[in-house]
Amino acid sequence: MSVVTRFAPSPTGRLHMGHAFSAIRAHDFARARDGRFLLRIEDIDGTRSRSEHVATIMEDLRWLGLTWDGEVVFQSTRLDVYAAALAQLREMELLYRCYCTRAEIAEALAAPHGAVAAYPGTCRHAPTRDVPHCWRLDMAAAVARCGDLSWTDRGQVVANAALAQGDVVLARKDAPASYHLAVTVDDAAQGVTDVVRGRDLFEATHVHRVLQALLGLPVPGWWHHDLLVGADGMRLAKRHGAPTLAALREAGMDGREVAAKLRAGVV
Repeated sequence: MSVVTRFAPSPTGRLHMGHAFSAIRAHDFARARDGRFLLRIEDIDGTRSRSEHVATIMEDLRWLGLTWDGEVVFQSTRLDVYAAALAQLREMELLYRCYCTRAEIAEALAAPHGAVAAYPGTCRHAPTRDVPHCWRLDMAAAVARCGDLSWTDRGQVVANAALAQGDVVLARKDAPASYHLAVTVDDAAQGVTDVVRGRDLFEATHVHRVLQALLGLPVPGWWHHDLLVGADGMRLAKRHGAPTLAALREAGMDGREVAAKLRAGVV
């Protein structure tokens, strides 16, 4: 089977070095195996996605010396596919409407001693109301319908811990599909064989594995890499003041040299 990887950024801001590190890892994984590297734009969040960031993302990747195969896929063009997946799960009686406000959810999730608990299923048996709502997956019922839910990370088998994630949202009040649903459906549709991404998404993979089992989708291998950190040990991310690739490019830096340093582990 030919290896297929992908890089799937959201156009809600400019890429930074952490993005570059992950894109390079996914790109090089495929190229080293004569495989295909895909680019997917996860622009399903209509309130935050910006078209100008799409152009910048592509320019940043080319500046790094990365090339992708085939046409770029935009999640905003695949809403009917996500709706069909949601309908399938509703027919299986695995979804329920959640009417909770953000404040109510925050209060429900506030566990003792500062711990964070999973959504407690407040609306699991609530009467149907004609008001804005999201759709949540009844995780216990979903897991009960599935067989073996183990998956592999860097070739090592991982026991599934989806129950600890609680009843996750699969369609928000303001978006037709959540990250969990869209990424799972899209990876299968694009034939992704190996998901190369940061370790910050490790726990989400438990949920994605459940959705694959429920929807009858193929199971890829996962390769969660460590996150890129600066000299202070902090993760290189926008909220921590990491420089954008566009800023580095505009400052006259050579993108291929930047990529070479990232491959060598030099920040």
